Amino acid sequence: MEQGLRGGGSRPAEPGPCLSSQCGADQAASVSLLSAAGAEPGSRTLAVAAVLPAGGCGERMGVPTPKQFCPVLERPLISYTLQAMERACWIKDIIVVVTGENMEAMENIIKKYKHKRISLVEAGVTRHRSIFNGLKALADNQPNSRLSKPEVVIIHDAVRPFFEEDILLKVVTAAKEHGCSDYDLEFGTECLQLALKYCHIKAKLVEGSPDLWKVTYKRDLYAAESIIKERISQEICIVMDTKENKEHISHLLEEVLKTELNHIHVRSQALYNAGSDIQHIILEQCYNFVCVNVKEPDFQETQKLMSMLEESNFSILYSIVVVSVHFLDFKFASPSQKMESLMCIREFAKKMKKRKVLLYGLIINYSQDEQKLQESLRQGAIIIAALIKERNSALIGQLLVA
Repeated sequence: MEQGLRGGGSRPAEPGPCLSSQCGADQAASVSLLSAAGAEPGSRTLAVAAVLPAGGCGERMGVPTPKQFCPVLERPLISYTLQAMERACWIKDIIVVVTGENMEAMENIIKKYKHKRISLVEAGVTRHRSIFNGLKALADNQPNSRLSKPEVVIIHDAVRPFFEEDILLKVVTAAKEHGCSDYDLEFGTECLQLALKYCHIKAKLVEGSPDLWKVTYKRDLYAAESIIKERISQEICIVMDTKENKEHISHLLEEVLKTELNHIHVRSQALYNAGSDIQHIILEQCYNFVCVNVKEPDFQETQKLMSMLEESNFSILYSIVVVSVHFLDFKFASPSQKMESLMCIREFAKKMKKRKVLLYGLIINYSQDEQKLQESLRQGAIIIAALIKERNSALIGQLLVA
């Protein structure tokens, strides 16, 4: 049975997951490798496309929702796979093969998360037939098709979201040289078996990374969530207003964070000119902010940052964590007095949660005693790290004390 090509959501507007800053030098290096892959001097770059079978029902997972559409951190699993595939900007077309009943859901995912270079094809009754439908959509004799015929096609499971661009390059160059490649020779995938049986070509094994695993069971969703949390918690931006006399407070916190969280990249940004730099920070994959409030009213700096984030709409792919830090000398005022003046954070946090911005409050004891101050800062750093790593929506709007 012939299946039709759906291209309605194939070219969403910017911004998309393949960010412009990621496609500069990295893309040039990748294109250079593709040009050199078994090619004659002066020949053009290989034309590459990808087919992602996504027609499974998720029977082994034991949930009513097909696993490729199961939410991970409130975002469908397949969206992470598409994001990873889109990072390889040299892949011209990405075909997602999905059942007719899930076609609209897939189109909505493409639109919501602004995926690019995606076209949809209706799945067949078997996985082999679905892959065939995807390949047929890439043929050069399809009427009214916006797709061009590639020289190499990558077949990748829609429920394998963790892979890097370098493994795709290895597969493409091996395919150009040997005609077929696969990383799972030991167990024998159907793609490799079909190539060996019917194409009469020499297959090549390309070894993959340990995290190139497939989400099959429900427990795998929790593992995937843990991996994603770990990856997006590796960068923290401290936002401050360095025009204030108390700017040294911010720098003290920054130094303690760098010392205590030595596995995380910590940077700082002045709030008064952050508007021009926030986009650059996000493009470098930073989804975690610590906003130091040193001006009156106490919540003013955080409100400025939240307004910038809300206007930028940067939380499309991942929730953004903002920790609003406030300093109080417990010797002259109790934490409860400070908390009372900061209670507005709760309503503000509820509002921002709808925009996928998770707002937490943190009060640090600003003691005149150097040793006590360092201990409070250290405890604050531990709390900040936990909030960023866990991204717990149950704690948003809460005021924690270090």
